[in-house]
Amino acid sequence: MTSLVEVGKTIDIDVSESLLQAVLKFVAWLDRFGECSYDHQSYFAGDLGRHAKRLYYTRAILGKLAVAPMIASEAFLPSARRFFWKKQRFPIADAHYAMGFAFLANVLDERKYYDRAVHFLEVLKNTRSPGYDHYCWGYPFSWETRGGTMREGTPLITTVPYVYEAFAEVFKIDHDERWLDVMQSIAEHARLDYHDIATSPTGSSCSYNPEPNEPCGVINASAYRAFLLTKAGVDLSTERYRSIAERNLFFVLESQNGNGSWFYSIDGERDFVDHFHTCFVLKALAKIESLTNNIRCTEAIERGIRYYLENLFDDDGWPKPFSRRPRLTVYRNELYDYAECLNLCVLLRGRFEALDQVLKRLCHLGEWQKPDGSFRSRRLYFGWDNMPMHRWAQAQMFRSLCFLLHELSIDQWNHSALKG
Repeated sequence: MTSLVEVGKTIDIDVSESLLQAVLKFVAWLDRFGECSYDHQSYFAGDLGRHAKRLYYTRAILGKLAVAPMIASEAFLPSARRFFWKKQRFPIADAHYAMGFAFLANVLDERKYYDRAVHFLEVLKNTRSPGYDHYCWGYPFSWETRGGTMREGTPLITTVPYVYEAFAEVFKIDHDERWLDVMQSIAEHARLDYHDIATSPTGSSCSYNPEPNEPCGVINASAYRAFLLTKAGVDLSTERYRSIAERNLFFVLESQNGNGSWFYSIDGERDFVDHFHTCFVLKALAKIESLTNNIRCTEAIERGIRYYLENLFDDDGWPKPFSRRPRLTVYRNELYDYAECLNLCVLLRGRFEALDQVLKRLCHLGEWQKPDGSFRSRRLYFGWDNMPMHRWAQAQMFRSLCFLLHELSIDQWNHSALKG
């Protein structure tokens, strides 16, 4: 069978075609379903859920009793999310959809997919967080944290970089100055609105959001900011981002454990290791490496991938949620892990044979895609969570599949050019 791209052995044309059909089937579902959905955190987005979660953080026994009905519903009746909160639009999902449609426009050379990407950019422009000088985005609901309530619309450094990438991907297609203006504004937000705490002579950890009392120490937050400012420095030919990006990057590199893993935070409490946050860190390093050829990123990626492959997959070879758990989990596998694993495999394809084998396995969607075209959200211990949630992680899965198809199409073009 004709080979399309080398990944360990091959991803063949039949598999590539089946992935394209899966993506088109998903697009048809999205057209029918709409761009708002419930969310993984719908249980805790309303007043009742936030109060229960506040008790969980402040009064251990009473708090566990308060959140128990939500956790039980998540495990056995996840469709009950609809009784706790409303459907919403999520900026992080809109950004992933914009990127996915931009990739699809390049793969199929069809205007309608470019137009769909532009639609999501216009939505993002209209749903920016209010009260800030520069473009930024966060959750569309108030969120209870250890430190109190994070109000709706508070910008998040874990969301903003995806929106920057979305505008950058469409800018590559049409070179519209409107998108460049937004990219510049986002970069200034990332530079100016988050605070840092020095963690070493060379490293600094940034805050998760711009609130003055927001603590630092979350590792993926600094990874995101390091990537965003590094990319903005290259895209916009601006030196002023580099020093901040480097200090955040060094913090991430210096926070890597001896076994290659990263804890969620260095605060001494949230020392769990999970799948998609590990992917967040590794993909940020991979993107920075591709922009800068930083050898320290290369070394950290190699150590991180060794740990990742040995500890974050189950006995059947599928992404598993945790290698070091913070609490009881009520599911076996998660779509978010699937999507982020797929994305990481594409970013690093050809470099790690075992990771290439994972990519080949992930290309066979099997039961994960429902007959209607959407993806199942979780494989539970008993059955599936079939409620489609754009942020968790319909949009991420769509974007990862479109990214894979985009990279495969480039390889096919290069292969044809070499033969010609």
